[in-house]
Amino acid sequence: MARVLLVEDEPSLRFALAHGLRQAGFSVLDAADAREGWARLDEADVVVLDRMLPDEDGLNFLARLRRTPRYERLPVLMLTARASERDRVEGLLGGADDYLTKPFSTAELAARLVALLRRSRGAEVLRRGELVVDTERGRVTLGGREVVLTRREFDLLAFLAREPGRVYDRPTLLAQVWGEDFLGTLRTVDQHVAQLREKLGGRWIETVRGRGYRFTEAP
Repeated sequence: MARVLLVEDEPSLRFALAHGLRQAGFSVLDAADAREGWARLDEADVVVLDRMLPDEDGLNFLARLRRTPRYERLPVLMLTARASERDRVEGLLGGADDYLTKPFSTAELAARLVALLRRSRGAEVLRRGELVVDTERGRVTLGGREVVLTRREFDLLAFLAREPGRVYDRPTLLAQVWGEDFLGTLRTVDQHVAQLREKLGGRWIETVRGRGYRFTEAP
């Protein structure tokens, strides 16, 4: 039974969501503010985080969480009544794995949490020549030397490295790595590929003209 940490300051909504998630098969831990939520992070498999908390802005809370090594891969879904494009982009770029605006159904929330958990539990170690991608620990080594990547760089590299030789176009990479609700442009993919090439060397990710990118194991 997956453990959901629900960080929501509105008592009636917190109670309703906790009840609905328990009905959907989750074990629910709840917190009324950021301080209480932070104290319970070690108990959680996934976090549902309100954007507006009484003692700390949800984005600040999320930034602290992502800077803490043991929580940097913890799945987080952000809840908010702020539904503008700018707010959604800030939440996703700030480290949220998903973003849900109020009002919403408990069934949709539960479905999104299942999807987040499914992705986060697909831990594996990908060994591609001298390049090793450890998805459980979120670490990449090249020739035994650790390479420091951002979260999105890591996710993009892991996605491509799972199927060497397969070509993915930019829209597919944007949807699979950033999420279908991400509002960035296809240029985002190009920028992250360029950053990976700078850190790993250009031989690992190949451009297939007119089609997209593929991972190529170096000889």
